[in-house]
Amino acid sequence: MATFRITLAYDGTDFVGWQRQATGVSVQGLLEEALRELDQRDVTVTGAGRTDAGVHALGQVAAFSIERPLTAQVVIRALNARLPDAVRVLSAEEMPATFHARFGARAKTYRYRILNGDIASPFERRYAWHVPGALDLDAMRTAARLVEGVHDFAAFQSAGSDVHTTEREISCSRISTTEDTEDTEEKSLSCTEFDLRVPRVLRGGEIGNGGALVCYEITGNGFLRHMVRAMAGSLVEVGRGRRPPNWMGDVLASRDRGRAGPTAPAKGLFLVSVTYGVVESRFTPKEP
Repeated sequence: MATFRITLAYDGTDFVGWQRQATGVSVQGLLEEALRELDQRDVTVTGAGRTDAGVHALGQVAAFSIERPLTAQVVIRALNARLPDAVRVLSAEEMPATFHARFGARAKTYRYRILNGDIASPFERRYAWHVPGALDLDAMRTAARLVEGVHDFAAFQSAGSDVHTTEREISCSRISTTEDTEDTEEKSLSCTEFDLRVPRVLRGGEIGNGGALVCYEITGNGFLRHMVRAMAGSLVEVGRGRRPPNWMGDVLASRDRGRAGPTAPAKGLFLVSVTYGVVESRFTPKEP
């Protein structure tokens, strides 16, 4: 029995999310169907993060064990031959049997994409939230930095979530735009060193019509349900001038979801990367 870790990318538009559901097509379900055909038995796939319906991934990580003796390169080719074009396995690596894609993850990076302009390109409509009208980017940057650190993020959690604790550590929370550099998604974002290989359709600089691509990127040791989308919606409230930057900190301290901004649409959210191994905290004191 061999255990594999795979990194995959997917366009989440037409899926019910990562996790298999009673109805609808899920990314996990597609992988398990492909592996059933490949290994001639039921295979359970575990993902690092459970992306919601309509959310995309550039670097989701998953793990599974198979009985058939295959190399990592054969696993990549075999799965991609059985998966729809909207899901691609980018890499595979054989791991110890103890490897767990979810519980072994130490940090995740998400990116939320906002098209800020009068007209949104039809080629971007599946991958960004169109927000017309001026946005105060400096105010958004200031507000974004206020959530860095160890905090209780209950104010940005969707109702009905069942978690042991709503405390999380956010190591990086940044706003950037195509006005910062030629290509914000390749040069300007500093939360991750993940090799994006972003398709041209997902890059800034080709928005046209005087618009800009605004990206919110956030890295943390864990995220609550709809947390990044609620934060993106709140940052847009700041950018529109409806709230001052320090309001973000007040919402965080309130632990009240009703005080935060709206939940941004799923289509603008990407799981960029998952980090394993030792990750030193920027905020938690080290043991003596």
